[in-house]
Amino acid sequence: MKPLIQVQNLKQYFHLGGKTLKAVDDLSLEIFPNETLGLVGESGCGKSTLARTLARLYRPYEGKILFNGVDISNLTQKELLPFRQKMQMIFQDPYSSLNPRMTVLDIIGEALDIHQIAKGLKRTNRVIELLEKVGLQEEHINRFPHEFSGGQRQRIGIARALAVEPQFLICDEAISALDVSVQAQIVNLLKDLQEEMGLSYLFIAHDIAMVRHISHRIAVMYQGKIVEINNTNDIFSKTQHPYTKTLLNAVPKIPSP
Repeated sequence: MKPLIQVQNLKQYFHLGGKTLKAVDDLSLEIFPNETLGLVGESGCGKSTLARTLARLYRPYEGKILFNGVDISNLTQKELLPFRQKMQMIFQDPYSSLNPRMTVLDIIGEALDIHQIAKGLKRTNRVIELLEKVGLQEEHINRFPHEFSGGQRQRIGIARALAVEPQFLICDEAISALDVSVQAQIVNLLKDLQEEMGLSYLFIAHDIAMVRHISHRIAVMYQGKIVEINNTNDIFSKTQHPYTKTLLNAVPKIPSP
């Protein structure tokens, strides 16, 4: 099976005050169709910078990002438009990522407008269909973001990402701002959507238990580099890198009765 995403020797450097910050440093990985690659690592290791670079919110400093075999690393914004339809992002904060002045209809419908997918009644029906797909209802369509709970807002964010029928979703700490019980609901929703729609995910999170629950493989990131990548079960049972061992040892354990 050919990879959907191929990252080759990717670097994302920032020059700040005469110093060079190597946020992503010579990183390579692959993500396959219908696969979830979990990405874990401490705060500041470069996870979110990698996510934003893959989504081409940042232009890579060096290296290649291939989507279905096409190098998108240096495409212009106009050239990127068809690829943005196939690659969407779910952000960490489900409130600040939604326009507070727009109704749910227009938040989700905006993506349909940009990519000229649907207009008028067809647009409205498509938004209703997406809301129901993520566990919300038609009656929510004319409400504003502040009228929803955090979990509901994240469902709206997921519906917005799904509106353009993507192949690949980047979930950048998409559950970290939610209550634990809601986190599980969102993770289970993502798993159901993957099975139904054949989606691929890059799933970034601090909660290793949640990453383990959703991921087929896990990549461990440290100081801008991938230090270990393996099948999920092997990451836990056959840990190779000392940093991975440190991460796993930091996970709280329930004492035996």
